[in-house]
Amino acid sequence: MSAGTGSGPVVHVLPAPGPDTDEPATTDVSAASGQVRAALEQVATGLEARLQKADTQATAILQATAMMARDPGLADAVDGQLRQGRGLTHAVHEAVEEYCAMFEQLGGYMAERVSDLRDVRDRAICRLRDLPEPGVPELEQPSVLVALDLAPAETATLTPELTLGLITQGGGPTSHTAILAAQFGIPAVVQVPQAMQIPAGAQVALDGGSGEVIISPTPQEQADFAERSRRREAAFDDVSGPGATRDGTKIALLANIGTADDARAAAQLDLEGSGLFRTEFLFLDRDSAPSLQEQTETYSAVLRAFAGRRVIVRTLDAGADKPLPFADLGPEDNPALGRRGLRLGMLREDLLDTQLQALAAAYQDTGGDLRVMAPMVATVEEAEYFAAKVRAVGLPKVGVMIEVPAAALCAEQILSVVDFASIGTNDLQQYTMAADRLQGELATLLDPWQPGLLQLIKATCDGGRAAQRPIGVCGEAGGDPLYALVLVGLGVTSLSMAPGRVPAVRAALKLHDLQTCSQLAAAAVSARTPQQAKDAVTTAVDPRLLELL
Repeated sequence: MSAGTGSGPVVHVLPAPGPDTDEPATTDVSAASGQVRAALEQVATGLEARLQKADTQATAILQATAMMARDPGLADAVDGQLRQGRGLTHAVHEAVEEYCAMFEQLGGYMAERVSDLRDVRDRAICRLRDLPEPGVPELEQPSVLVALDLAPAETATLTPELTLGLITQGGGPTSHTAILAAQFGIPAVVQVPQAMQIPAGAQVALDGGSGEVIISPTPQEQADFAERSRRREAAFDDVSGPGATRDGTKIALLANIGTADDARAAAQLDLEGSGLFRTEFLFLDRDSAPSLQEQTETYSAVLRAFAGRRVIVRTLDAGADKPLPFADLGPEDNPALGRRGLRLGMLREDLLDTQLQALAAAYQDTGGDLRVMAPMVATVEEAEYFAAKVRAVGLPKVGVMIEVPAAALCAEQILSVVDFASIGTNDLQQYTMAADRLQGELATLLDPWQPGLLQLIKATCDGGRAAQRPIGVCGEAGGDPLYALVLVGLGVTSLSMAPGRVPAVRAALKLHDLQTCSQLAAAAVSARTPQQAKDAVTTAVDPRLLELL
């Protein structure tokens, strides 16, 4: 979801037509290959043409999607399908699906790129079929968009002036589309059954906080939604500065970022730094690893953007499969449970050493508040290994991600050898529930209010207290104002999220003291079901908070 309310006429997003069911088999592979490559290049140039109208947040997404369209490995994969006799559009479809399967196995950031890949696929197929590309039509008036789902490249170019709201039939609350909508301040409701059956032109009202969608709202219902927005904006205007509870307990409010452009955009906002800088963008879609100089320049740019505010950098979180050809450790049956994150770094120390040397150089160059953490840490031995590496290059603060249940259960021991930990609720959730977090059909298991996840977060915070080390959260759950109160009550001292979510979380904290947060956390943790946990918190919070959701 993306909080906020909106009301207006429905405009349907043009769906993808899919492969041509009547196309003949391929007999001239060379000619067909040339057609596919031309279509992929047209997709890339079309995406780049949008850059002139894009802001800094959209630029990185459009560039990354264009790079995917130009990935020679993808074109080669299509050639393989053509050689098997598949027609043009079926070859593109099957090749992309093979890539998607690999990305989903890698998990984490790589899995989130699947929607970008399928966007490239759909656009290329439309080019090959001489059909209009799928996506948002030219809006003639402010409207509410309704879609099966929306690719990040489409979401990234939306503006609150013309897009009054977004309703999708698919997706999920932590999908890239929902996160981008929150960053741009566009109300969004996802996973709405039969959303595409809402007639084009119909008037709808939506509330991204509560998930309500009303077709043909009455004047009173529209007025009620508008009043919610007015009260929400007034509450946000009254609260600014560092995050803190009502009784003054400091809770740092930070931004999740992925590029230097993200850093420059987030640094302009009222927040205290970045709690998660994903460094994967530097390593993707290339045949060789980024050089020491290239990495140093990027890390320095991020530190300068935040000008002394904290920046927590996560070292490379990727696996040993095709997306990183320069780090190929061979095939794995399930890379998501294999040699990814720090495990890859321990096997390819050249990659980890270069990244840490670049971070150390950026730290020396800027004097910024730099903190470095490792992904996918599961044992004390792994934490010790990483801490020794980080301290050897002169970096001041070393931490670990808590994404694996074993790390949550052994948090005290792990934290005894590092300076801090950050809970990645997204991965911790999917590993705890054995459920792919990109699978909308598993939304119930992926509910952050699940008792199993809450118990593991509590165990992590208990370990942090015992080791006297701070615990942060950098998963998207930290951007939910209700959930943020529970996290603080459990012992979390910093929350990192999509920048657009910060104002609501800041306002929620200001309405509650630490003792109340602790009581809310106890109620949530003792609940038997996710709905009972959320209901227990919802009924006990300051009623003014419910107006902000």
